[in-house]
Amino acid sequence: MALEEKERIVIPDENGEEHLFEVLFTFDVDDTEQSYVAVVPAEQQEDEEVEVFAFRYEEKENDDDLALFQIESDEEWDMVEEVLNTVAEEEDLSE
Repeated sequence: MALEEKERIVIPDENGEEHLFEVLFTFDVDDTEQSYVAVVPAEQQEDEEVEVFAFRYEEKENDDDLALFQIESDEEWDMVEEVLNTVAEEEDLSE
């Protein structure tokens, strides 16, 4: 069985340092027509508890780059957490 190559993206922090993240999944919200990406730091160990980060994103028209935006409203966070929890539950059931 071949291992699936995970998509990776580089995200700069507030100090301009770049960090490599693995993309867990992306999802769209039809009601708001917004797109979101869930990522984890690429350098985390398998047995560590994984911290998941989520961003709203927009694809840039001219290239493969993404514009990432912090999630700021509580309503938006609640919706993203609900999706994360649903995906986590589905993965637990499939193992």
